[in-house]
Amino acid sequence: MRIGDAAAAVGTTPRALRFYEQRGLLPPPPRTRSGQRDYGPRELAVLRVIRELLALGLTVEDLRGVAGRLPLLAVHPAPRCGAATADRGGPGVVGEAVVERRIAALDTEIERLTRLRDGLRAGLSERRGGDRPRRSTAG
Repeated sequence: MRIGDAAAAVGTTPRALRFYEQRGLLPPPPRTRSGQRDYGPRELAVLRVIRELLALGLTVEDLRGVAGRLPLLAVHPAPRCGAATADRGGPGVVGEAVVERRIAALDTEIERLTRLRDGLRAGLSERRGGDRPRRSTAG
């Protein structure tokens, strides 16, 4: 399958697939005789895992550190993140440390956005309270 078809199959763009390859998340796929990327079922499975983990809130940088383990998720879908499972006995493929760092970063961003929202709300309240529109007496 060529890059455009592969991208469409996983819900992204050819540019994103090239980016994942450049960032080391996806090993370079085999090439056709004419030099075009040729994606097979294995590459598509890894791409679906990448897209799912990104949708969960992890970043490309988070995934770079565990890129070699991403194909494991394509073959053995659980555990996705952090937690160990009784049947496997080890940490999730992504790793608890990666997930904890992402959660901490999200918490920091939520706090920053909350302060921003509260500041905007306070400014709006002050404006409404101190500068109410006047009714026209013309007529």
